[in-house]
Amino acid sequence: MTDVLFSGMAAAAGPVVRCSLLQRRPLRCGPGLRPVPGGEASLRLCSTRVAREGINKPVIDRIIRVDHAGEYGANRIYAGQMAVLGRSSVGPVIQQMWDQEKDHLKKFNELMVAYRVRPTVLLPFWNVAGFVLGAGSALLGKKGAMACTVAVEESISEHYNNQIRTLIEEDPEKYKELLLVIKQFRDDEQEHHDIGLEHDAEATPAYSVLKTAIQLGCKAAIFLSERI
Repeated sequence: MTDVLFSGMAAAAGPVVRCSLLQRRPLRCGPGLRPVPGGEASLRLCSTRVAREGINKPVIDRIIRVDHAGEYGANRIYAGQMAVLGRSSVGPVIQQMWDQEKDHLKKFNELMVAYRVRPTVLLPFWNVAGFVLGAGSALLGKKGAMACTVAVEESISEHYNNQIRTLIEEDPEKYKELLLVIKQFRDDEQEHHDIGLEHDAEATPAYSVLKTAIQLGCKAAIFLSERI
């Protein structure tokens, strides 16, 4: 049954597609990584399975589970924003960020299979909560949507930085492929954060209150998704 589950997840994950708001940096390929033809960089494991001997399974399970949940939630947030603002002048900007989050989710789908990690049981809740947050912030206008983006992406960037420190303390050589993925995604999330600021997120009424509330929700989501 477990093999069937993970085989299904592998099929659903599909190939990694490139997506970038800015040109990605070239990636150095170590064992298990391969470059994408044409000079564009992408992160791809050479197989759907990785050597699991010697890894700190509880730590890796927690990292991949929560990151998968976070990228899933981010996709639902952008889906909600596009439902409200998709035809507005800021629609293409939101769509670009959403496309990049889709890439992130595909990669974590692959990593769930490669490391044999179960998803959080809270995915159905994040499905609804993420969409509601995205649509609700968009109903405040373009600035409200961007304020939501700043709050969420700042939380995710900080979360990724914490994971990078954890993996380096564990064994940077053993986890170099996972570190490469997380570092690149951290940079992508920081880019989204900066785009939100460039689009007047801080001009949203009660910006600091809204940002604090969203980030408290993010912290709760991270805590729960790591554990259940």
